[in-house]
Amino acid sequence: MWQGRRVVLGVTGGIAAYKSVLLARGLTELGATVDVVLTRGAREFVGPVTFEAVTHRPVRGSLWDRDGALDHVTLGRAADLIIVAPATAHLLARAAAGMADDLLTALLLATPSPVLIAPAMNDEMFANPATQANLALLRGRGWTVAGPVAGPLAEGPSDRLGRMMEPDQVLGHAERVLRRAGPLAGRRVVVTAGPTREPIDPVRVISNRSSGRMGYRLAEAAWRRGADVTLISGPTALIPPVGVTLVRVETTEELAGAVGRALPETDVLLMAAAPADFRPATVLKGKKPRVEGAQTLELVPTSDILLSTIGHRPPAMTVVGFALETGDAVAQGRAKLRNKSLDLIVINDALQPGAGFDVDTNIVTILDKKGGEESVTLRSKAAVAEAILDAVERYRD
Repeated sequence: MWQGRRVVLGVTGGIAAYKSVLLARGLTELGATVDVVLTRGAREFVGPVTFEAVTHRPVRGSLWDRDGALDHVTLGRAADLIIVAPATAHLLARAAAGMADDLLTALLLATPSPVLIAPAMNDEMFANPATQANLALLRGRGWTVAGPVAGPLAEGPSDRLGRMMEPDQVLGHAERVLRRAGPLAGRRVVVTAGPTREPIDPVRVISNRSSGRMGYRLAEAAWRRGADVTLISGPTALIPPVGVTLVRVETTEELAGAVGRALPETDVLLMAAAPADFRPATVLKGKKPRVEGAQTLELVPTSDILLSTIGHRPPAMTVVGFALETGDAVAQGRAKLRNKSLDLIVINDALQPGAGFDVDTNIVTILDKKGGEESVTLRSKAAVAEAILDAVERYRD
């Protein structure tokens, strides 16, 4: 994705400039060529040597450098993406006014490349109508705005917007900007994730060991590819990915209802959740007291969500099922691919080391109804998510 890409990273004079060092390093490690442009104010917070150390490239800062007299034209013309992080209120005002009184603003005025800005400032400054008007103007010109978010500011705690997004979140927005012409850009993707809980009484539940990590990584990766993503999540301790619409559910019935409501406008459905297969026949109104001896709990099957969607799926929708099996996982996956009328199915073996629940890695086999089969070897769930979405894009092509 980033290999061979050229990025100009503009850094302005805010305390969040230290985060831009991490952003510059992250982009460089991913394979991008990063040219950093520091404003005069930015140099008061982080020196150019720090950025040169992580990017292995000279830092620019002045319109008047004899060796870079046309930097404001050449850098902007060569870049695949311009990022300004942090973008202070002062920078936003100058950019909105079309000023070109330093290298960064001149570059922004001269570039034909997409621009991503990550605002960072005091919460009152961000809420000020002047700042909001400047942001609206820049958005209208096609600039992408990442953040800000709520959180601690230099002057103390705050629950209002003003804090710059973390570098990995800005990186996610940057990838989304570059992928906006990709196959999933603008598509509606629905991802289900995590377990469900079926109540026995107000205290006890039936559930499973699903962590939700695979579904969350899929939602994150789909959003970075430009999709509009809805993540329907059972109970997990995971932080929701940036940019996605999160819908929380508890039971299999609630999950089925949320999927049904989303279905009419869905282009790709990724059913990575692990809903309970059984629920108690009766839910007690009060906590069942502990008693000696064996206890019997009558269980009844929950609804099969994927089967229930047949007949309600939009004609062009791509449906991806997930199957965690033991034994001959691929044969069982092929049967489910047919029986549930799926386009693709992602299969893994719960007994295989490094796969399944409670780990950050996975090993899967992807089957499609056209006869395709792909084995994805042991790797992080984030990397597996990319492989799954690559398969979805090829299938839809």
